[in-house]
Amino acid sequence: MFAPNINSMQNFINIKDISSKNLRDILIDAKKRKKLRKKFDFLDIDSSAPLKGKLLIQMFEKSSLRTRLSFYLAIKQLGGSVLTLRPDELHLSKGGESIGDTAKILSSFGSIFMLRTDSDKKLNEFKEHLSIPIINGLSPSSHPTQILSDIFTIEELKKRPISKLNITWIGDCNNVLNSLIAASVKFNFNLTIGCPKNYGPNSSILKWLNECKKKINIFNNVIKAAKNADVILTDKVISINDKVNKKKKLAKFKNFAVTQKVINKAKKNCIFLHCLPRGSEVEESVFTSKQSKVWQQAANRVHVQKSIILYCLGKLR
Repeated sequence: MFAPNINSMQNFINIKDISSKNLRDILIDAKKRKKLRKKFDFLDIDSSAPLKGKLLIQMFEKSSLRTRLSFYLAIKQLGGSVLTLRPDELHLSKGGESIGDTAKILSSFGSIFMLRTDSDKKLNEFKEHLSIPIINGLSPSSHPTQILSDIFTIEELKKRPISKLNITWIGDCNNVLNSLIAASVKFNFNLTIGCPKNYGPNSSILKWLNECKKKINIFNNVIKAAKNADVILTDKVISINDKVNKKKKLAKFKNFAVTQKVINKAKKNCIFLHCLPRGSEVEESVFTSKQSKVWQQAANRVHVQKSIILYCLGKLR
């Protein structure tokens, strides 16, 4: 049974709580690891097998495709194993077992825990009771693994640091954008948001930005938001389990889709990214264009997840 070195383990919950240096170290490691995978198949183990004998336990309270697949392949390629749990299979959901007791069991059997959850409170409760690292695979307030991987993809495609680029987000101010805003502080890049009036970032995010002395641009006009963008990102307006008037919200965002007209206002070599799944927020011609790099974006998550896991276990090279 693996006994973690508590002094070296790190959690990966919110980008804003991780140092710029550590975030950069993760990306540097991911770049090296991707380069070494060129002649490997999906389930081939990295030559160094740094996590041989280690077990990733992952639990999904919300639907997942890319996060599930990328973490599965990540731990396998590092030489470890994975166990995937559903909450409805556990006493935590049906038997009244506490998060504290569940966390102690997870810590006794696993090396690291990844949680995709519908509750930030639950995520923090697990963090308090676990004696192994925890990774936030998505919560209502953030999606840090997605955004760190997106930065990896942006720098890979643009061949320069993100700090020298203009990044534009168009659409809903959701958990993915919250992590992008945090990243704009940590990586010091220009961030512009295009969203309808009264649908901007929440007050706590804006307060934190002010404390960090970071300025972002917010426009209620999609064309203005797209101007001079090197990268345009978006996400679904209606997420799974959104407890909103969907018809009303979709109507508000009708004029905030990423269309060819919007892309044409950006820089000529602008790229388009979408964390998927997609909906009406992007025009088909944009999604299937040469500027769209969504498949490379999705594939890169494996490499970055590997380095996040290694960071959490104190094993970054």
